[in-house]
Amino acid sequence: MEESKKKKWEELLEKIKKAHLEHKLDLSTDEDLSIGIMNLVSLEEHFFFTAEKTKNDGYFDLLEEVRNVRKELLAKLMPVNEGETWCISKHLLAATMRLIEVGTKLDSSKRREEAKQSYDSAFKLYSLFWALRLKLVDASNIKKAKEEGKPLDFESIMTELINCCEE
Repeated sequence: MEESKKKKWEELLEKIKKAHLEHKLDLSTDEDLSIGIMNLVSLEEHFFFTAEKTKNDGYFDLLEEVRNVRKELLAKLMPVNEGETWCISKHLLAATMRLIEVGTKLDSSKRREEAKQSYDSAFKLYSLFWALRLKLVDASNIKKAKEEGKPLDFESIMTELINCCEE
């Protein structure tokens, strides 16, 4: 990484760590909340399929209840939205959850290498969610980086900044 970009990255990390230390940014609680939201999206899907498979419309009522809770909680993570970042964040979390589940099933079927690929994809999407959540995503910079053939490294956001084990 060139020196000026490295310095900007380090400044960004310091800014986020400082906000975290000053309790302005509670990433461990937000991480728990994001995983709860993933599970709520998954419940919405299950209620939908159960309603369709059983032809019992009561499951649609349960789906609506879960959806309302999910919307309320997602608003805590994504209070200010640009464009379609609300829906993007929801779909990033949903895709993350599904890829984790695929990885788990592959792993239990002794298909470890395929499972690892699914887990890696899930982590990339989850990291992209956090880049969006923390407003680290700048579409013009992404386009420029892609044109220059530079990798986008959102995974370091997770490994550097978010520790779910803090109490």
